[in-house]
Amino acid sequence: MGAATMYKIQVAYPDKKILLLEKEKGLADHQTGNNSGVIHSGIYYKPGSLKATNCVNGRRELVQFAKEYNVKHDVCGKLIVAKDSTELPHMEKIWNHGITNGIEDMRKVNAREIKEIEPYCEGMEGIFVGCTGIIDFRGATEKMAEVAKAKQPASEVHTSEEALSFERNGEHTRVVTSKGVYSAGKLIFCGGLQADRLAKKDGIALKEKVVGFRGDYYELTDEAKHKVKNLIYPVPNPDFPFLGVHFTRMTNGEIECGPNAVFTFKREGYGKTDFSLTDTVDALTYGGTWKMFFNNMKFGIDEYRRAFSKRLFLQTLQRLVPSLAMEDIKPGRAGVRALLLSQDGDTRDDFRIEYTDHSIHVLNAPSPAATAALAIGDNIREMAEKHFGWK
Repeated sequence: MGAATMYKIQVAYPDKKILLLEKEKGLADHQTGNNSGVIHSGIYYKPGSLKATNCVNGRRELVQFAKEYNVKHDVCGKLIVAKDSTELPHMEKIWNHGITNGIEDMRKVNAREIKEIEPYCEGMEGIFVGCTGIIDFRGATEKMAEVAKAKQPASEVHTSEEALSFERNGEHTRVVTSKGVYSAGKLIFCGGLQADRLAKKDGIALKEKVVGFRGDYYELTDEAKHKVKNLIYPVPNPDFPFLGVHFTRMTNGEIECGPNAVFTFKREGYGKTDFSLTDTVDALTYGGTWKMFFNNMKFGIDEYRRAFSKRLFLQTLQRLVPSLAMEDIKPGRAGVRALLLSQDGDTRDDFRIEYTDHSIHVLNAPSPAATAALAIGDNIREMAEKHFGWK
């Protein structure tokens, strides 16, 4: 999102000098580079929400960007599959969202048509969404920054440089980093897993906290890859704030299965036993975390059991592809989602962006933020024009 915002502002204001700071060695090293690589259609999201409008607009623009700049991608379509009649009412709700949100190339399919699209998948009914795709999000992020720098050679991207503090000095802010000090007229924060902490350092009185949820993936072995052609998703449980374990063909040809969703004891921890005392205390001394646990206790227990049991993970995958066996899957990578958790434990908030007289903060940008990044970058540019007086 930081690279998309830089790109959008630089294209609109080629004379502005922009500095993009990234504390990791490369861009997209956390959420963006470790997600499932899906270009989401926008079918799931409540009509009129920022998620819905930005996902649809951002998806179309992202595909066009990928075509123009040769970013690896494929608009291959996906199946959303209902296994039994209990899932049909929510599938119908998703379908209606898709109609209202203006999703193109979308059709209902029966059990026979499911088999025609994905021969090893079994379901009662489904929705085929043809405009869903896959993309190399790392490559897209790097290309956005590259194009922005080409528009203004004086702009820079600094990796391995962490922003530590922000001190107002008249019309400017003194930004102290791990490698130096800069003076900036305006600041834009796209901090992901660290969004709440950066906001507080900038003097934002934020009541909510970011809580991390790790998602583990399995991969299909080479011998089993033929069982999934493109993308297969379950009908998401409306009581659980994630889309559920699904199958995704990646742009490198691998087939991933996952992710689950478990509370992580380290915000940037990708291993099952990773631990940070600071992150754990921060999360477990916050009332919203405990309310979220209690509100989703059954789901949470099931997710943790799956995280440590290949057999249970396989059983979940077999709901959609029954012929999968233990030898067909192998452990893959993991990602961590950042969710801005409200004090009542709600994790399903919309995108949230706030501003001050000198800064803009992206406080909550869960999925489909990567798909929507270019549209959100436009939102931020418009916000900057209005509140910073840019012309």
